[in-house]
Amino acid sequence: MPSRNCTNRILCAAALAALLLPHGNLFAANDHAAAHAAMAEGRADDALNILRPMTREHPNDAEAQNLLCRVLMSEERADDAVPACERAVAIAPNDAQYQLALAHADGSKAEHASPFTALSIARRARDHFEAAARIAPGNWSVLSDLGEYYAEAPGIAGGGVEKARRLLPQLMKLNPARGHWLAARIAEETKDYSTAEQEFKLAVATGLNLPEGLVNLAEFYRKHNRNSEAEDCIRKAETADTAHDPVLVDAATQLQKMGRNDDLALHLLRLYLASANRTEDAPAFAVHTQIGQILQREGNRAAADREYNDALALAHDYAPAQKALHSH
Repeated sequence: MPSRNCTNRILCAAALAALLLPHGNLFAANDHAAAHAAMAEGRADDALNILRPMTREHPNDAEAQNLLCRVLMSEERADDAVPACERAVAIAPNDAQYQLALAHADGSKAEHASPFTALSIARRARDHFEAAARIAPGNWSVLSDLGEYYAEAPGIAGGGVEKARRLLPQLMKLNPARGHWLAARIAEETKDYSTAEQEFKLAVATGLNLPEGLVNLAEFYRKHNRNSEAEDCIRKAETADTAHDPVLVDAATQLQKMGRNDDLALHLLRLYLASANRTEDAPAFAVHTQIGQILQREGNRAAADREYNDALALAHDYAPAQKALHSH
């Protein structure tokens, strides 16, 4: 234990952290925090410049491996991300978040694999979703992700709506809004669209994470060509989302998919970029690219290229921005 005579609290905290981290790495906690902050701000290159040396020098630092995986995932580089997530899980198999990150990385990799390979990767993703749920049965986010996998994946890949339904009672207790969302997704998969709409509306009615619920309802309306209702939900979500968090990006994405109200989509995306609540779930470089795509579609190529260059200044390997910039 650090000496009781240690009066500098920062140094004492760092010394204690060193005792708890692999190989007594005094600066690992600060490096983790710096990498996480860079990820949240969309500075992927900066995060990688911290994490790559860390993972080489301290290969048993599970958190560094997990963060490396997540940065690469944010850049849509699942093939590169999976090995880092695998190392994190191998080092700390009882960490639900590491299992969950690997499940998502495998799922993303499966989306771009050949059909035969995709099936085995999807099954592996299912295994890690289930492992995360066993480790953290009281974590609504983990149960929600597992339920989503079950609802969407075919039986041959370990999915099935009956498996998803079995999670509903526990999820409803932990987070009613998310429980109604999963019930809606199950209804969609069984083509019971009336029940799906009702469940999406019940998710909104709970008042828990209202902006997200409204955007999920908007997505449902968009899928069924009810675009005016979808846009109305998005406008309500904008008003409700005082945090200016990634929900705004989800809302703008729905508008883009409808080909509707570019001005509102641009407003939402720029509002998010100006926010202090940016996260890796909607990395700034991806949002700059999204803005560029809207501007390019409107015929403003110069402004679009500025956005693509802004994206690449944060994440120089981000393929969608590279491709868009060179698509003259």
